[in-house]
Amino acid sequence: MKDSTSKRTSRDAYAYFVSMPTRWMDNDIYGHVNNVVYYSYFDTTANRYLIDEGGLDIHAADTIAFVVSSSCEYYAPVAYPDELEVALRVAKLGSSSVTYELAVFRRGDDSAVATGSFTHVFVGRSSGKSTPIPEAIRAALQRAIMPV
Repeated sequence: MKDSTSKRTSRDAYAYFVSMPTRWMDNDIYGHVNNVVYYSYFDTTANRYLIDEGGLDIHAADTIAFVVSSSCEYYAPVAYPDELEVALRVAKLGSSSVTYELAVFRRGDDSAVATGSFTHVFVGRSSGKSTPIPEAIRAALQRAIMPV
C-alpha cells in the first residue's frame, strides 16, 4: 500500500460514479478486499458508463472494447461489508482507444482508497481488429474528460 500521506484523489476530479457493494467473497485470508477485485470494480464501472451513457449494446454491437492495459495503486484497505463508490474520468481519448482513470471511495468519504487506470481498444466484434470509436460512445467519453 502507498504511504497514507501520498496525495489521494478526491471525488470532484471525476465525472461518473457507480455504487459498488463489497461481497463476502471479495475478502481474502487477510480480511480485506483482495487486490484483483479492484480490477473487476474498474471493469464494471467503465462498462456501465459505456452502456448507460454511450448506448453500448454489449450483446449485439458491431464494435466492442478490449482491455489492453491496467494498473492500480492502493492507499487504504476496505473489507466486506463496506459500501463503495467507483469513480471514472477519461484521461486520454484516441481514435480507437480510451484511457480511463478510476478511483475507489468508501461511500461518503472524499479520499480515494485506491486509484487506477485502464485502456480500452475498440475492435470490430467479428474481425477483432481495431476500429474507430462509435460516435455515440465517443460523445459520452468526451463528456467524461475532466480537467486535472
